[in-house]
Amino acid sequence: MALRLSRLNASPCWRAALGGCGALRTWPWRCVAGRIYRLPGMAGTVQSRGLGHSQTAGGGPGLGAGLTAALAGLAGLAVAAFGHVERAEMVPKSTGPRSPQSRKPEEDDELGRRCSCFMALPVTDLPELRRRPGDMKTKMELLIMETQAQVCQALAQVDGGASFSVDRWERKEGGGGISCVLQDGRVFEKAGVSVSVVHGNLSEEASKQMRSRGKILKTKDGKLPFSAMGVSSVIHPKNPHAPTIHFNYRYFEIEEADGNKQWWFGGGCDLTPTYLNQEDAVHFHRTLKQACDKHGPDLYPKFKKWCDDYFFIVHRGERRGIGGIFFDDLDSPSEEEVFRFVQSCAQAVIPSYIPLVKKHCNDSFTPQEKLWQQLRRGRYVEFNLLYDRGTKFGLFTPGSRIESILMSLPLTARWEYMHSPSENSREAEILEVLRHPRDWVH
Repeated sequence: MALRLSRLNASPCWRAALGGCGALRTWPWRCVAGRIYRLPGMAGTVQSRGLGHSQTAGGGPGLGAGLTAALAGLAGLAVAAFGHVERAEMVPKSTGPRSPQSRKPEEDDELGRRCSCFMALPVTDLPELRRRPGDMKTKMELLIMETQAQVCQALAQVDGGASFSVDRWERKEGGGGISCVLQDGRVFEKAGVSVSVVHGNLSEEASKQMRSRGKILKTKDGKLPFSAMGVSSVIHPKNPHAPTIHFNYRYFEIEEADGNKQWWFGGGCDLTPTYLNQEDAVHFHRTLKQACDKHGPDLYPKFKKWCDDYFFIVHRGERRGIGGIFFDDLDSPSEEEVFRFVQSCAQAVIPSYIPLVKKHCNDSFTPQEKLWQQLRRGRYVEFNLLYDRGTKFGLFTPGSRIESILMSLPLTARWEYMHSPSENSREAEILEVLRHPRDWVH
């Protein structure tokens, strides 16, 4: 799959995220304080139409319940759960591009060159990826690895201080993942970007959940092979005027006894500011809308509403943030077209978010504003632990790696009994938006 960056590289937001550097394919390996971070290429997008008109893709937060919705736990931050963790192999320091003599033989083909940009080698062995270049599992694994590396590099550039730790973990039942965490940096208090690629056989309970959602599944000897993969990230800046972001994009595939395959995609991206900034909200939502509009004019409004409905803290009567997009069980009109849509969404993460962090990371703030950030983070924790289906799925899965499941939580948060902001304050302003979502792009 060719790497094309002309569209993203030409955009002002992308140039801002890169700090003016656009030659991605020639970037060398970097190793700072024993941590790897690199900038990947990303495949181009192709416009498609008619996306998202499946029977299961257009509803509210109740859709996608059960196993597929819980793939935020199997194919995202909450997935980085099963089995032991081992430190990823670190690459020696380099101050420039490696010479042809120093290149490894496996880097001489297109796949090897792509993988040399990642934070670590793919979860799936390169020979296996080479054997199935056109398979969707290969395409999706390469996309999520590229997205992880791209986001980590952009964050490290903005932070300018801390670096990412890189952990490779394995799941004894099949597959594994790579967790990258930056902690207590100059700009970011905590930033996690996790990739998982897992496979095996669905449990009987999981199969029942899927059948309850109308999926007819043909097992063989009671077994139903599956593959699940995804990239997920939560980024918490230190400055209360710089917003938190979360994104997750995932793919799920099952193989029935007769060899027939069922597949679907899920994911989304949402913003959680401590204080409302109209310009930031418009920029974030407009960038996501542009990504969606390449594939159909109905996608952004549908997935924006789905996001507002999903990230709802019921006992508080407010949303976690100002929304974005969210979708699950997306399985039409074709696998390739939905993949290209997910690809466009993944490519929109950096231009939607990095300019906002750069804009606010050096803003002055008061102790009262920092306190309000801590209280809002408490709400973030409440949603993740009480309502997020993926987190709950991971926490209640035997053998889960709790450390990775809770990677989405901030380093610090605060709860005060019956706290209520003053009327007409900036704190009250953001609460009004969280209780009554707005249309930011019209």
